[in-house]
Amino acid sequence: MTGMTLHPSEVTALEAPARAKPVLVFDSGIGGLTVLREARVLMPERGFIYVADDAGFPYGGWEEGALQARILSLFADLLKTYEPEICVIACNTAFTLAGAALRNAFPQMVFVGTVPAIKPAAERTRSGLVSVLATPGTVKRAYTRDLIQSFASQCHVRLVGSENLARMAEAYIRGDSLDDAAVRAEIAPCFVEKDGARTDIVVLACTHYPFMANLFRRLAPWPVDWLDPAEAIARQARRLVPAVDGAEHPEEGDFAVFTSGKPDFSTRRLMQGFGLSLS
Repeated sequence: MTGMTLHPSEVTALEAPARAKPVLVFDSGIGGLTVLREARVLMPERGFIYVADDAGFPYGGWEEGALQARILSLFADLLKTYEPEICVIACNTAFTLAGAALRNAFPQMVFVGTVPAIKPAAERTRSGLVSVLATPGTVKRAYTRDLIQSFASQCHVRLVGSENLARMAEAYIRGDSLDDAAVRAEIAPCFVEKDGARTDIVVLACTHYPFMANLFRRLAPWPVDWLDPAEAIARQARRLVPAVDGAEHPEEGDFAVFTSGKPDFSTRRLMQGFGLSLS
C-alpha cells in the first residue's frame, strides 16, 4: 500500500486543536467575577472575555433610557470585535433593564441574564419572609416585581435597594477595609420580624454582593441563607454553550476589558489574581 502525501497546510489543519469561540461575561464593574469564577469551572475548554463597564459604573444613578442606549452601543462594538459564542450579562441592573432590547437588537447572539433569585428563595424559605438585597435600579424594575408576583406571591418579600453597597463591594474586592457600622446599616433593612417569624433568606441581587457574604454573615443580627445566583447562572450558560470536540483552552488565556481603558493598580492586581490579562 502506497503512502498518502499531505500538503503542509493539510498537516497543520489535522494537528491543530479545535478552537472554540470565547464566552463574554459583562458587568458594570468587577462584581461579575463571581459568575466568571463559576463559569470557568463548568467550561474549561472555553476562553473568557471579562468586560467591565467601569466608565459607566455605578449603574444605579443612570436614567433608564440613557443606560439602555449605552449598553446596546457597547454590545454593538463588543460583538463585532470579539465574536463570542455567548454573552453572560452578570449584572441584575443591566439585564432587567436591557435584556429584552439586547435580544431584539442582536437576535443571532445568545444572552444569559442575571435576575434576582426570587423563585429559589420562595422555594427554600421556611418562615415565608424573604428579602432581596439589590441596587435601587433593580428594586424599582417591573421585571423584579413580576418575578415576585409569579413565584413568591405567598411570601412576604422585602425589596432593599442599597445606594452604597455596590461601591463598597468594589472597594472591598480590591482589598480596602470597610467600616462595620456602615455595612451593618446597609443590610439592616433585610431583617424582618413578623408574627413571630424572622427573615430566613436574603437574595443577593447584585453580583458584587457575594464577595461580601462572609462580612454580611458576621454582621447579621441572626443567621440567614445568603442566596448567591452565580452558580445557577454558570450552569445555564453551560447548558447553552455547545461542546466542541477536541477544543482546548486558548494558550493566550483569558483577558479583561475595561471601558475606561485605565483600571487602577489594585484592579489590575485583582485581574491578575483571577488569571486575567488586560486587553
